Amino acid sequence: MQKYLYLIITLLSLTSCYTYQVKKQPDPATDNKQGQKKTPELANNASTQLQNVTAQPPAAPINIQEKLAPNKNVKIDVDGKSYKIIVDRWESDSLVAHPVHNPKKILKFHKNQINSEKIAEKRFSQPIADIITVTVYAGIGVLIWALVH
Repeated sequence: MQKYLYLIITLLSLTSCYTYQVKKQPDPATDNKQGQKKTPELANNASTQLQNVTAQPPAAPINIQEKLAPNKNVKIDVDGKSYKIIVDRWESDSLVAHPVHNPKKILKFHKNQINSEKIAEKRFSQPIADIITVTVYAGIGVLIWALVH
């Protein structure tokens, strides 16, 4: 029983509530569908629908330099290899950064090497925090129950 309790405590102490999450770009197709639902007279006219579908603006290009601002903690994919970095600065078209746990090592990447679709920012994850909280409360309850009996 104590071995499992120690194992659970150790695993919870190593678990972080922060995860790397890719920010989703707004989809113009869903925005257009919502606009059509609000105006039912447009939904009935098939030719108007075709014009709306063809007149959609193309998705805005992702600006890597805006996504990778200085002092951001991100996970990037460069030529098939994943890096967890903290952005230092941009030198023209090159990103200068350092690994998360090694500030002395300097990494340089050209903006064309970075996969812009897989840039993930480090963010707080509420579901993971809730799971950890419930598990800790359950562990405390089991510990109190074991001490009473």
